[in-house]
Amino acid sequence: MTTPPEGFLFDVAAPPTPVERLLLLADQYVQHNDMLDRLLRAHPPSESNAHAASAQRLASATRTALKAVTDERLFRSPDLSDAVVRLEQLAFLSSASADQQLPMARTLTALAPEAAMGCANTLAYEIRRRRGTAAGDGPEHTLTAAHHTALWEIACGNVVVTSSLGRQNVHYRDERVLLGTLRALEAKGLAERVPESAPAAYVGGPLQDRVRLTPAGTTALATAISSPPTRRVPCTTPAPAPTAAKTAARSR
Repeated sequence: MTTPPEGFLFDVAAPPTPVERLLLLADQYVQHNDMLDRLLRAHPPSESNAHAASAQRLASATRTALKAVTDERLFRSPDLSDAVVRLEQLAFLSSASADQQLPMARTLTALAPEAAMGCANTLAYEIRRRRGTAAGDGPEHTLTAAHHTALWEIACGNVVVTSSLGRQNVHYRDERVLLGTLRALEAKGLAERVPESAPAAYVGGPLQDRVRLTPAGTTALATAISSPPTRRVPCTTPAPAPTAAKTAARSR
C-alpha cells in the first residue's frame, strides 16, 4: 500500500454541511439568474437554448442538496416537510426551464435563491432544535446584526454595487445594506464583488457588480443561522417611566 504524501490527509477540504450546501445552492441560482438576465438583454439576442446546460446542472445540484437534507434523518416537522417539498419543486422547475424559451426560463427560477435560503434557515433551526448548538469551535468571525443581515441579503442575491461620478453605491432590495458594512465584510474576507456580472438597472445601462459570499462568508453565515441567538439578560432593560395617567391611578 502506497503511503500518501505527508500532509495529504489534512489538505482535503471538509465537505459542506447540509446548511452550507443550501447556501451554495442559492448562490448558484443567483449566478444562473444573472446569466439569464444578461442573455435576455444581449444584442443580438442569444440562442434560446443557451441556458439549458446551466439549468440541468442546477437541477442536479438541487437534488444533491435535497439528499443532504434527507440524509440528516430529522423528524419531519411541518416546516421541514415544507422545505423538502420546496426543494423538490426547485429541482423540477430547474429541469423544466431547460426546455423553455429565455423569458419563461427566467420566470421559473426567479424565486429560487430566496427559496433555497428559506430551506437553509428551516434546516438550521431543526438541527439546532433536535441536536443542540452546532458542533465545532464556533464561528471564526463574530458577526454583528448588521453583518448578519448583509450576509443574508447577499446570499439571496439582493445586493449589487454601482459606480457613478467616482462614487460607489450599494443597491439592496429588502434589508438595508450600507457601504461601510459591505467594506467591513470584504475586509474580513466574507464577501466579494464580481465586476459586471449582474444585469443593468435599466435598459441600455451598464452592468452592475454582483456581491457574493466567499467560502468563508458561506461558512460564517451557515454557522450564524445554525447557532442559537444570544439570550437577553433579564432585567437589563430599564422599565419605561410610568405615564401621568398611570401615576394618577396609583395615587388614588
